[in-house]
Amino acid sequence: MRVLLVGAGGVGTAITRIAARRAFFEAMVVADYDPARADSAVAALGDDGRFVAEAVDAGDEAAVTALLARHRCDVLLNATDPRFVMPLFRAARAAGATYLDMAMSLSRPHRDRPHEECGVKLGDEQFAQAGAWQSEGMLALVGMGVEPGLSDVFARYAADELFDEIEEIGVRDGANLTVDGYDFAPSFSIWTTIEECLNPPVVYEAGRGWFTTAPFSEPEVFDFPEGIGEVECVNVEHEEVLLVPRWIDARRVTFKYGLGREFVETLKTLHLLGLDRTEPVTVPSAVGPVAVSPRDVVAACLPDPATLGERMHGKTCAGTWVRGSKDGAPREVYLYHVVDNQWSMTEYGCQAVVWQTAVNPVVALELLGAGTWSGAGVLGPEAFPAQPFLDLLTAYGSPWGMREQ
Repeated sequence: MRVLLVGAGGVGTAITRIAARRAFFEAMVVADYDPARADSAVAALGDDGRFVAEAVDAGDEAAVTALLARHRCDVLLNATDPRFVMPLFRAARAAGATYLDMAMSLSRPHRDRPHEECGVKLGDEQFAQAGAWQSEGMLALVGMGVEPGLSDVFARYAADELFDEIEEIGVRDGANLTVDGYDFAPSFSIWTTIEECLNPPVVYEAGRGWFTTAPFSEPEVFDFPEGIGEVECVNVEHEEVLLVPRWIDARRVTFKYGLGREFVETLKTLHLLGLDRTEPVTVPSAVGPVAVSPRDVVAACLPDPATLGERMHGKTCAGTWVRGSKDGAPREVYLYHVVDNQWSMTEYGCQAVVWQTAVNPVVALELLGAGTWSGAGVLGPEAFPAQPFLDLLTAYGSPWGMREQ
């Protein structure tokens, strides 16, 4: 297997450090718009000759296709933000390469009823091309990070092994992470965080299909394991709600994120001021008027999440809560994966959130390389058997857990 990894930020760098310990691939080309970031990610791996750095604009489909061909890569792993999903998705298909991402094509709210009806849903642009991928015998594995990704694997495992009937699948994400010296320092890309949290959340119900609610709706307190404790969670737009019902029979699917009230209020303020917008506004500068995106300004004013590891303390938990029945009796479980920041920094030099995101596509690549996972079309993690993934994740030194509720 020869892999083109596009994006050498926090998650991309963590991918290289995890993959470097495995032997399943022949080469990994690490490409980024900023060549210094790609060079730094590769240099940190020492003399591992399987890795090489390149510069590429993720929005330039022709350049990405040419890079895949030049290095004879048969897989494109997308570690960029969701703005670049579609150009990279198309470039992989043009080059005849398998495609993996950790976030799907962007949504657009319904023009008239944004908090009741879906407009363009997450992943719609990719699923619109599913027939072409399938007819060509090619695979696009979408949403293969931690959430979406491992959370979807948990949903598949629950459906196959733990339940006869499922009432609700609810992804629940929470943490007790703190960052020294910062009152507000998101542990993941603020660009993506704003996109997820301020877009109308999507809920799925059998018989009704997908519909939307207001941001931060239906707050609930969820008790997270391994000492994290109770965190208030709210509805957030996320890919699992769009993926799970395509392959798993559940009466309701939700995603709730443990943001905390202070974080929610900060995001609401950004929205109130228009600082969540992506459309450029014109501002004065020393060289004259320039057009800038307010959201990009916010991102530039905040610390790079990849650099926060040394100041970060605590644990992050990604998991899937499932309620239904087994053998005629009610059952409720929480399948989860916890990463302690101290462990991930000591072992890999990566903060917990980016490491937890990065490990899952590497596990998936290894399963694809071995032929354990295979398929054609645009497929989510739910389309594949869960047990091999969970076994290999444990073999990577990062076990998962299950709690009967």
